[in-house]
Amino acid sequence: VQLVESGGGLVQAGGSLRLSCASSENIFRIDTVGWYRQAPGEERQLVASITSGGYTNYADSVKGRFTISRDAAKNTVDLQMNSLKPTDTAVYRCNAKVVVHTIEGTANLDYWGQGTQVTVSS
Repeated sequence: VQLVESGGGLVQAGGSLRLSCASSENIFRIDTVGWYRQAPGEERQLVASITSGGYTNYADSVKGRFTISRDAAKNTVDLQMNSLKPTDTAVYRCNAKVVVHTIEGTANLDYWGQGTQVTVSS
């Protein structure tokens, strides 16, 4: 699975950005697609995720402000970010988790995009 992010940039606090994660595989067949972020000196954290069944999960810090969704026409997983805060500044990366079942067992595979910078100025 190849993932390519787009949509990052510089925005003022209170503004909005929309990130897109384009996948080489059908996004509806990927078990879980998530958006992660990492700020300098901090650990990577899960921002939001969506499963193949459409179940979504959000970090407490972004609930009510961010929305993750899938665009079938574009085959992307998008992250709509509203009411942005300076604390949202980070590199945002798209992740795909694929569970592969074989006769030898189950393998959990992780794929990552290259990341896109989001900077929120105060």
